[in-house]
Amino acid sequence: MEAYYNSPIGLIKITGTAEYVSSILFADTETELAQEEHLAFSQRSLSQPILTCIRQLADYFEGKRTVFDFPMKQEGTAFQQLVWSELRNIPFGERISYLELSKRIGNIKAVRAVGKANGLNLLSIVVPCHRVVGNNNKLIGYSGGLERKRKLLIHEENYSAAKGKLLLLF
Repeated sequence: MEAYYNSPIGLIKITGTAEYVSSILFADTETELAQEEHLAFSQRSLSQPILTCIRQLADYFEGKRTVFDFPMKQEGTAFQQLVWSELRNIPFGERISYLELSKRIGNIKAVRAVGKANGLNLLSIVVPCHRVVGNNNKLIGYSGGLERKRKLLIHEENYSAAKGKLLLLF
């Protein structure tokens, strides 16, 4: 089952089952864009997890949500699952380095493996791989493109700043 959500930073393709969402990825191909333009679906035909995902993404982009709680699942190795779990512990509006992420999972030498696992994350935004940056806050590596990564970070920082946190600029 799949649906498309037209976010402020581009079209997002959401796939899943009746039980969970399995991927949230930016749709950049012409085929996917054409499918979205011709996609006519009844909300009744979408699973509850996908409908909830769409609502929560809309809330996120409106600055009303910082955490996602719909059912989600992605397949991966034990190491990938560990990295993806730790990504969900990075607070909204904050960012860490790949080195810091490797420290948090208990393996400082796994920086490259952490980067690879981060890049294999299929649940963009909700498993916030965009919050991981290179040394000195350098933007590197994001499957949705560095411009989207920058926009996501600025979006979160702006809403965090509005709640009394320090606003970080690029």
